Amino acid sequence: MAERGGSVVFVHGAGAGGWEWAAWSRVFAAAGWQVLAPDLRAAPAGLAATRLQDYAAQVRGWLAAAPRPRVAVGASLGGLLVAMNADLADALVLVNPMPPAGSPGAARRPAIVPWGRRATLSGTRRAMPGADDAAALHAFRRWRDESGAVLDEAAAGLALPVPTAPVLVLGSRADTDVPFAASAALAAVWPATFLPIEGGHVDPLLGRSAPFAANQALAWLQERMGSGNIYVSNAG
Repeated sequence: MAERGGSVVFVHGAGAGGWEWAAWSRVFAAAGWQVLAPDLRAAPAGLAATRLQDYAAQVRGWLAAAPRPRVAVGASLGGLLVAMNADLADALVLVNPMPPAGSPGAARRPAIVPWGRRATLSGTRRAMPGADDAAALHAFRRWRDESGAVLDEAAAGLALPVPTAPVLVLGSRADTDVPFAASAALAAVWPATFLPIEGGHVDPLLGRSAPFAANQALAWLQERMGSGNIYVSNAG
């Protein structure tokens, strides 16, 4: 194991990009970690033809190429994608993750969800109550459309094995997209360390509290690395 840090692969949520991890990337890079925060890409046939496994395969490639010890950090849809590839990570950090159990009763999405085309600054501000105006403008300019099929598959749920690596789940108390109770339940079932935080769905990444959330996750990782609770496998 490296004396200082390792590599961290950040996986963004639906309709976003690697840019949403800017605060976390700065915190982890300053602590000596190698940081990777790429953008998920549509399938060659286009966004409407993109499926959950297309994204999961991209995440798997990123993790396989990252030096060990490697930590997979995912938010919302990215949290589910990280969980789908948990066997390649030495530790997982999930921020308001879409639960593997799915979202029963969720309405079906159109083939392409026009989050980018129909984004408004006022709507972005409402979705980011814990962010300042500069952060809201930054996000508003970068939202992108998303595959409806990916979101439908995620809502339908997946049968995933319990990760063998240590897991930290961060759950926002005022999250209206992934309920706080769902994040708490996931942490209890796996089991994982659960860290309740204030704010809404994207506040841990884009709000004023983002550096605090990142530092909390970093402290959790450093504690486990120092205690030897993160086992670095030679496989993968």
